[in-house]
Amino acid sequence: MKQANNILSGYGTTVFEVMSRLAIEHQSINLGQGFPDEDGPEDVRQLAADALMAGPNQYPPMLGIPELRQAVAAHGQHHYGLDVDWQTEVMVASGATEVLTGCMLGLIEPGDEVVLIEPLYDCYLPIIRRAGGVPKMVRIEPPDWTLPREALAAAFSGKTKLILLNNPMNPAAKVFTNDELSFIAELVIAHDAYAVCDEVYEHIAFDGRGHTPLMTLPGMRDRAIKIGSAGKTFSLTGWKVGYATAAPEVLAPVAKAHQFVTFTTPPNLQKAVAYGLGKDDAYFQGLSDEMQAKRDRFAVGLNKLGFGVIDCQGTYFMFADFRPLGFDGDDVAFCQHITTEAGVTAVPVSAFYLENGPKHFVRFCFSKKNEVLDAAIDRLEKHFKG
Repeated sequence: MKQANNILSGYGTTVFEVMSRLAIEHQSINLGQGFPDEDGPEDVRQLAADALMAGPNQYPPMLGIPELRQAVAAHGQHHYGLDVDWQTEVMVASGATEVLTGCMLGLIEPGDEVVLIEPLYDCYLPIIRRAGGVPKMVRIEPPDWTLPREALAAAFSGKTKLILLNNPMNPAAKVFTNDELSFIAELVIAHDAYAVCDEVYEHIAFDGRGHTPLMTLPGMRDRAIKIGSAGKTFSLTGWKVGYATAAPEVLAPVAKAHQFVTFTTPPNLQKAVAYGLGKDDAYFQGLSDEMQAKRDRFAVGLNKLGFGVIDCQGTYFMFADFRPLGFDGDDVAFCQHITTEAGVTAVPVSAFYLENGPKHFVRFCFSKKNEVLDAAIDRLEKHFKG
Protein backbone atom coordinates (compact mmCIF):
# COMPACT_ATOMS: atom_id res chain seq x y z
CA MET A 1 0.00 0.00 0.00
CA LYS A 2 1.29 3.49 -0.83
CA GLN A 3 2.48 5.69 2.00
CA ALA A 4 0.08 8.25 3.43
CA ASN A 5 1.02 11.89 3.81
CA ASN A 6 4.42 11.83 5.52
CA ILE A 7 3.91 15.07 7.45
CA LEU A 8 0.79 14.05 9.33
CA SER A 9 1.77 10.38 9.48
CA GLY A 10 4.96 11.44 11.19
CA TYR A 11 3.07 12.62 14.25
CA GLY A 12 2.56 9.79 16.69
CA THR A 13 0.09 9.62 19.55
CA THR A 14 0.32 12.87 21.47
CA VAL A 15 1.47 12.97 25.06
CA PHE A 16 -1.93 14.41 25.92
CA GLU A 17 -3.69 11.31 24.63
CA VAL A 18 -1.15 9.06 26.32
CA MET A 19 -1.68 10.78 29.67
CA SER A 20 -5.46 10.77 29.29
CA ARG A 21 -5.48 7.04 28.61
CA LEU A 22 -3.24 6.48 31.62
CA ALA A 23 -5.57 8.62 33.74
CA ILE A 24 -8.57 6.49 32.74
CA GLU A 25 -6.67 3.28 33.43
CA HIS A 26 -5.72 4.41 36.94
CA GLN A 27 -8.91 6.37 37.72
CA SER A 28 -6.80 9.47 38.11
CA ILE A 29 -8.10 13.03 38.44
CA ASN A 30 -7.24 14.38 35.01
CA LEU A 31 -5.85 17.91 35.22
CA GLY A 32 -4.01 17.47 31.94
CA GLN A 33 -6.93 18.12 29.60
CA GLY A 34 -7.70 21.78 28.99
CA PHE A 35 -11.44 22.19 29.39
CA PRO A 36 -13.87 23.07 32.19
CA ASP A 37 -15.89 20.32 33.83
CA GLU A 38 -18.98 22.52 34.14
CA ASP A 39 -21.04 23.66 31.17
CA GLY A 40 -21.46 27.34 30.41
CA PRO A 41 -24.40 29.72 30.93
CA GLU A 42 -27.79 28.02 31.02
CA ASP A 43 -29.48 30.75 29.00
CA VAL A 44 -26.98 30.31 26.16
CA ARG A 45 -27.46 26.55 26.18
CA GLN A 46 -31.25 26.89 26.32
CA LEU A 47 -31.26 29.20 23.34
CA ALA A 48 -29.23 26.65 21.37
CA ALA A 49 -31.72 23.92 22.29
CA ASP A 50 -34.71 26.06 21.36
CA ALA A 51 -33.12 27.09 18.05
CA LEU A 52 -32.39 23.46 17.23
CA MET A 53 -36.06 22.53 17.60
CA ALA A 54 -37.39 25.67 15.94
CA GLY A 55 -35.05 25.36 12.96
CA PRO A 56 -34.07 25.81 10.27
CA ASN A 57 -31.36 23.15 10.45
CA GLN A 58 -30.10 23.45 6.89
CA TYR A 59 -26.88 24.99 5.58
CA PRO A 60 -26.54 28.53 6.91
CA PRO A 61 -24.47 31.14 5.02
CA MET A 62 -20.87 30.07 4.50
CA LEU A 63 -19.41 33.05 6.39
CA GLY A 64 -21.83 32.57 9.29
CA ILE A 65 -25.36 33.69 10.08
CA PRO A 66 -25.81 37.49 10.04
CA GLU A 67 -26.75 37.59 13.74
CA LEU A 68 -23.46 36.07 14.83
CA ARG A 69 -21.30 38.08 12.46
CA GLN A 70 -23.02 41.24 13.66
CA ALA A 71 -22.49 40.14 17.28
CA VAL A 72 -18.76 39.51 16.69
CA ALA A 73 -18.41 42.98 15.17
CA ALA A 74 -20.34 44.60 18.02
CA HIS A 75 -18.30 42.68 20.58
CA GLY A 76 -15.07 43.96 19.04
CA GLN A 77 -16.38 47.51 19.09
CA HIS A 78 -17.58 47.36 22.68
CA HIS A 79 -14.56 45.67 24.23
CA TYR A 80 -11.71 46.96 22.05
CA GLY A 81 -12.97 49.93 20.06
CA LEU A 82 -12.65 48.06 16.75
CA ASP A 83 -14.71 49.38 13.88
CA VAL A 84 -15.64 46.19 12.00
CA ASP A 85 -17.82 45.70 8.92
CA TRP A 86 -19.68 42.50 9.76
CA GLN A 87 -20.48 41.77 6.13
CA THR A 88 -16.89 41.77 4.82
CA GLU A 89 -14.64 41.42 7.89
CA VAL A 90 -16.13 38.60 10.01
CA MET A 91 -16.14 34.85 9.41
CA VAL A 92 -17.55 32.04 11.56
CA ALA A 93 -16.00 28.58 11.53
CA SER A 94 -16.20 25.24 13.32
CA GLY A 95 -13.81 26.15 16.10
CA ALA A 96 -10.74 28.35 16.40
CA THR A 97 -8.58 25.48 15.17
CA GLU A 98 -10.47 25.51 11.89
CA VAL A 99 -9.89 29.26 11.61
CA LEU A 100 -6.18 28.67 12.21
CA THR A 101 -6.16 25.99 9.53
CA GLY A 102 -7.90 28.36 7.13
CA CYS A 103 -5.34 31.05 7.85
CA MET A 104 -2.42 28.75 7.07
CA LEU A 105 -4.00 27.26 3.95
CA GLY A 106 -5.20 30.63 2.74
CA LEU A 107 -2.12 32.76 3.41
CA ILE A 108 0.93 30.50 3.12
CA GLU A 109 2.72 29.50 -0.07
CA PRO A 110 5.13 26.54 0.10
CA GLY A 111 8.43 27.78 1.49
CA ASP A 112 7.00 30.78 3.33
CA GLU A 113 8.36 31.19 6.84
CA VAL A 114 6.12 31.37 9.90
CA VAL A 115 7.41 32.80 13.18
CA LEU A 116 6.27 30.90 16.28
CA ILE A 117 6.87 31.46 19.97
CA GLU A 118 7.42 28.33 22.05
CA PRO A 119 5.93 26.70 24.08
CA LEU A 120 3.26 25.95 21.50
CA TYR A 121 -0.31 24.76 21.35
CA ASP A 122 0.04 21.34 19.76
CA CYS A 123 -1.90 21.90 16.51
CA TYR A 124 0.25 24.77 15.22
CA LEU A 125 3.17 22.86 13.74
CA PRO A 126 1.19 20.17 11.88
CA ILE A 127 -1.09 22.77 10.28
CA ILE A 128 1.78 25.01 9.22
CA ARG A 129 3.88 22.17 7.82
CA ARG A 130 0.94 20.66 5.95
CA ALA A 131 0.31 24.07 4.37
CA GLY A 132 3.94 24.18 3.20
CA GLY A 133 5.15 26.69 5.75
CA VAL A 134 8.61 26.67 7.32
CA PRO A 135 8.48 27.20 11.12
CA LYS A 136 10.96 29.65 12.64
CA MET A 137 11.02 29.05 16.36
CA VAL A 138 11.63 31.54 19.15
CA ARG A 139 11.39 30.26 22.69
CA ILE A 140 10.39 31.72 26.00
CA GLU A 141 10.99 29.75 29.18
CA PRO A 142 9.74 29.59 32.74
CA PRO A 143 9.76 31.02 35.27
CA ASP A 144 9.55 34.58 33.91
CA TRP A 145 8.65 33.97 30.22
CA THR A 146 10.77 36.90 29.06
CA LEU A 147 10.37 37.70 25.36
CA PRO A 148 13.85 37.47 23.77
CA ARG A 149 13.66 40.47 21.48
CA GLU A 150 16.93 39.91 19.65
CA ALA A 151 16.00 36.31 18.88
CA LEU A 152 12.52 37.32 17.77
CA ALA A 153 13.88 40.03 15.46
CA ALA A 154 16.38 37.54 14.02
CA ALA A 155 13.56 35.09 13.24
CA PHE A 156 11.99 37.58 10.82
CA SER A 157 13.33 37.85 7.28
CA GLY A 158 12.26 38.61 3.75
CA LYS A 159 10.76 35.10 3.65
CA THR A 160 8.48 35.71 6.63
CA LYS A 161 4.82 35.46 5.65
CA LEU A 162 3.34 35.71 9.12
CA ILE A 163 3.70 35.33 12.86
CA LEU A 164 1.26 33.14 14.76
CA LEU A 165 0.77 34.78 18.16
CA ASN A 166 -1.18 33.16 21.00
CA ASN A 167 -2.22 35.75 23.58
CA PRO A 168 -3.13 35.00 26.34
CA MET A 169 -0.77 32.14 25.78
CA ASN A 170 -1.49 28.45 26.15
CA PRO A 171 0.37 26.74 27.74
CA ALA A 172 2.59 29.43 29.30
CA ALA A 173 -0.33 31.37 30.87
CA LYS A 174 1.47 34.55 29.77
CA VAL A 175 -0.32 37.76 28.84
CA PHE A 176 1.88 39.82 26.55
CA THR A 177 2.44 43.39 27.69
CA ASN A 178 1.55 46.33 25.47
CA ASP A 179 5.25 47.04 25.10
CA GLU A 180 5.90 43.49 23.89
CA LEU A 181 2.95 43.70 21.50
CA SER A 182 4.27 46.98 20.10
CA PHE A 183 7.64 45.36 19.45
CA ILE A 184 5.97 42.45 17.65
CA ALA A 185 3.84 44.83 15.59
CA GLU A 186 6.90 46.80 14.52
CA LEU A 187 8.55 43.61 13.25
CA VAL A 188 5.42 42.55 11.37
CA ILE A 189 5.14 45.94 9.67
CA ALA A 190 8.86 46.19 8.90
CA HIS A 191 8.76 42.81 7.12
CA ASP A 192 5.42 43.36 5.38
CA ALA A 193 3.99 40.28 7.09
CA TYR A 194 0.68 39.17 8.56
CA ALA A 195 -0.15 38.40 12.19
CA VAL A 196 -2.49 35.50 12.93
CA CYS A 197 -3.65 36.16 16.48
CA ASP A 198 -5.03 33.23 18.45
CA GLU A 199 -6.90 35.13 21.18
CA VAL A 200 -9.30 32.46 22.38
CA TYR A 201 -8.53 33.24 26.04
CA GLU A 202 -9.18 36.97 25.57
CA HIS A 203 -11.65 37.06 28.47
CA ILE A 204 -9.55 34.94 30.84
CA ALA A 205 -6.80 37.29 32.01
CA PHE A 206 -6.06 37.85 35.68
CA ASP A 207 -5.05 40.43 38.28
CA GLY A 208 -6.55 43.36 36.42
CA ARG A 209 -4.79 42.66 33.15
CA GLY A 210 -6.88 43.73 30.20
CA HIS A 211 -6.58 42.01 26.86
CA THR A 212 -5.13 44.07 24.02
CA PRO A 213 -5.70 42.62 20.54
CA LEU A 214 -2.65 43.06 18.33
CA MET A 215 -5.08 44.31 15.69
CA THR A 216 -5.67 47.50 17.71
CA LEU A 217 -2.04 48.63 17.50
CA PRO A 218 -0.95 51.25 14.94
CA GLY A 219 -0.47 49.78 11.48
CA MET A 220 -1.95 46.38 12.37
CA ARG A 221 -5.63 46.75 11.47
CA ASP A 222 -5.06 45.53 7.90
CA ARG A 223 -2.38 42.94 8.76
CA ALA A 224 -3.87 41.06 11.70
CA ILE A 225 -6.44 38.30 11.92
CA LYS A 226 -8.13 38.19 15.31
CA ILE A 227 -9.43 34.75 16.31
CA GLY A 228 -11.97 34.19 19.09
CA SER A 229 -13.68 31.13 20.53
CA ALA A 230 -17.12 30.55 21.98
CA GLY A 231 -15.73 27.41 23.59
CA LYS A 232 -13.44 29.38 25.88
CA THR A 233 -15.63 32.47 26.29
CA PHE A 234 -18.70 30.46 27.34
CA SER A 235 -17.10 27.27 28.72
CA LEU A 236 -18.66 25.24 25.90
CA THR A 237 -15.59 23.72 24.28
CA GLY A 238 -17.51 20.89 22.62
CA TRP A 239 -19.52 23.31 20.50
CA LYS A 240 -16.51 24.18 18.34
CA VAL A 241 -17.61 27.66 17.28
CA GLY A 242 -14.81 30.07 16.37
CA TYR A 243 -14.77 33.41 14.62
CA ALA A 244 -12.27 35.58 12.79
CA THR A 245 -12.05 39.32 12.25
CA ALA A 246 -9.81 40.74 9.53
CA ALA A 247 -9.67 43.26 6.72
CA PRO A 248 -11.61 42.08 3.63
CA GLU A 249 -8.55 41.38 1.50
CA VAL A 250 -6.96 39.35 4.32
CA LEU A 251 -10.11 37.45 5.24
CA ALA A 252 -11.01 36.49 1.65
CA PRO A 253 -8.39 33.73 1.13
CA VAL A 254 -9.03 32.40 4.64
CA ALA A 255 -12.74 32.19 3.82
CA LYS A 256 -11.90 30.25 0.66
CA ALA A 257 -10.10 27.65 2.74
CA HIS A 258 -13.07 27.51 5.13
CA GLN A 259 -15.39 27.03 2.16
CA PHE A 260 -13.56 23.88 1.11
CA VAL A 261 -13.00 22.45 4.62
CA THR A 262 -16.22 22.61 6.65
CA PHE A 263 -18.18 25.27 4.72
CA THR A 264 -20.36 26.07 7.70
CA THR A 265 -21.18 25.62 11.40
CA PRO A 266 -24.42 24.42 13.09
CA PRO A 267 -26.94 27.28 12.90
CA ASN A 268 -28.48 26.75 16.33
CA LEU A 269 -25.06 27.06 17.99
CA GLN A 270 -24.36 30.21 16.00
CA LYS A 271 -27.62 31.77 17.22
CA ALA A 272 -26.78 30.95 20.83
CA VAL A 273 -23.24 32.36 20.57
CA ALA A 274 -24.61 35.55 18.99
CA TYR A 275 -26.83 35.96 22.03
CA GLY A 276 -23.95 35.21 24.40
CA LEU A 277 -21.58 37.75 22.88
CA GLY A 278 -24.16 40.41 23.66
CA LYS A 279 -24.07 39.73 27.40
CA ASP A 280 -23.20 42.64 29.66
CA ASP A 281 -19.74 43.30 31.04
CA ALA A 282 -20.60 41.57 34.31
CA TYR A 283 -20.63 38.19 32.59
CA PHE A 284 -17.18 38.55 31.04
CA GLN A 285 -15.68 39.96 34.24
CA GLY A 286 -17.34 37.15 36.17
CA LEU A 287 -15.72 34.55 33.93
CA SER A 288 -12.29 36.00 34.59
CA ASP A 289 -12.97 36.36 38.32
CA GLU A 290 -14.18 32.78 38.61
CA MET A 291 -11.13 31.35 36.86
CA GLN A 292 -8.81 33.59 38.88
CA ALA A 293 -10.35 32.26 42.09
CA LYS A 294 -9.75 28.69 40.91
CA ARG A 295 -6.17 29.61 40.02
CA ASP A 296 -5.59 31.03 43.48
CA ARG A 297 -7.22 28.07 45.22
CA PHE A 298 -5.10 25.54 43.35
CA ALA A 299 -1.88 27.57 43.65
CA VAL A 300 -2.24 27.69 47.44
CA GLY A 301 -2.50 23.91 47.52
CA LEU A 302 0.49 23.34 45.25
CA ASN A 303 2.64 25.82 47.16
CA LYS A 304 1.74 24.12 50.41
CA LEU A 305 2.97 20.82 48.99
CA GLY A 306 6.29 22.37 47.97
CA PHE A 307 5.82 22.85 44.23
CA GLY A 308 7.42 25.90 42.69
CA VAL A 309 4.33 27.56 41.20
CA ILE A 310 4.93 29.83 38.20
CA ASP A 311 3.00 33.08 37.82
CA CYS A 312 -0.23 32.45 35.90
CA GLN A 313 -1.48 35.59 34.16
CA GLY A 314 -4.38 34.05 32.22
CA THR A 315 -5.88 30.94 30.53
CA TYR A 316 -6.86 27.67 32.29
CA PHE A 317 -3.31 26.55 33.03
CA MET A 318 -0.67 26.62 35.72
CA PHE A 319 2.97 25.60 35.50
CA ALA A 320 4.69 24.04 38.49
CA ASP A 321 8.32 23.11 39.15
CA PHE A 322 8.48 19.70 40.83
CA ARG A 323 12.19 19.76 41.70
CA PRO A 324 11.57 20.92 45.29
CA LEU A 325 9.72 17.64 45.89
CA GLY A 326 12.94 15.71 45.32
CA PHE A 327 11.65 13.60 42.46
CA ASP A 328 14.45 11.92 40.50
CA GLY A 329 13.33 12.03 36.88
CA ASP A 330 12.16 14.26 34.06
CA ASP A 331 8.73 15.79 33.48
CA VAL A 332 7.38 12.82 31.52
CA ALA A 333 8.40 10.43 34.29
CA PHE A 334 6.92 12.73 36.93
CA CYS A 335 3.56 12.92 35.13
CA GLN A 336 3.47 9.15 34.77
CA HIS A 337 4.41 8.77 38.43
CA ILE A 338 1.74 11.03 39.90
CA THR A 339 -0.88 9.49 37.60
CA THR A 340 -0.17 5.90 38.61
CA GLU A 341 0.89 6.48 42.22
CA ALA A 342 -1.02 9.56 43.39
CA GLY A 343 -4.03 9.49 41.09
CA VAL A 344 -3.56 12.98 39.64
CA THR A 345 -2.67 13.67 36.02
CA ALA A 346 -0.72 16.60 34.59
CA VAL A 347 1.07 17.19 31.27
CA PRO A 348 4.87 17.44 30.82
CA VAL A 349 5.90 20.90 29.67
CA SER A 350 8.65 19.59 27.38
CA ALA A 351 5.87 18.32 25.07
CA PHE A 352 5.08 21.92 24.12
CA TYR A 353 8.59 22.55 22.72
CA LEU A 354 9.90 21.30 19.40
CA GLU A 355 13.07 20.03 21.06
CA ASN A 356 15.10 20.36 24.26
CA GLY A 357 12.29 21.83 26.31
CA PRO A 358 12.54 22.32 30.10
CA LYS A 359 12.39 18.96 31.86
CA HIS A 360 11.30 19.90 35.37
CA PHE A 361 7.93 21.63 34.89
CA VAL A 362 4.43 20.24 34.50
CA ARG A 363 1.18 21.89 33.42
CA PHE A 364 -2.02 21.57 35.42
CA CYS A 365 -5.47 22.65 34.22
CA PHE A 366 -7.42 24.37 37.01
CA SER A 367 -10.71 25.08 35.16
CA LYS A 368 -12.41 22.39 37.22
CA LYS A 369 -14.92 22.27 40.06
CA ASN A 370 -13.47 23.36 43.39
CA GLU A 371 -14.10 19.94 44.87
CA VAL A 372 -12.11 18.34 42.05
CA LEU A 373 -9.17 20.71 42.61
CA ASP A 374 -9.31 20.06 46.36
CA ALA A 375 -9.42 16.31 45.82
CA ALA A 376 -6.37 16.52 43.56
CA ILE A 377 -4.42 18.43 46.21
CA ASP A 378 -5.49 15.91 48.85
CA ARG A 379 -4.26 13.02 46.73
CA LEU A 380 -0.93 14.70 46.04
CA GLU A 381 -0.52 15.55 49.73
CA LYS A 382 -1.25 11.97 50.76
CA HIS A 383 1.33 10.71 48.28
CA PHE A 384 4.14 13.18 48.92
CA LYS A 385 3.55 13.98 52.59
CA GLY A 386 2.21 10.63 53.76
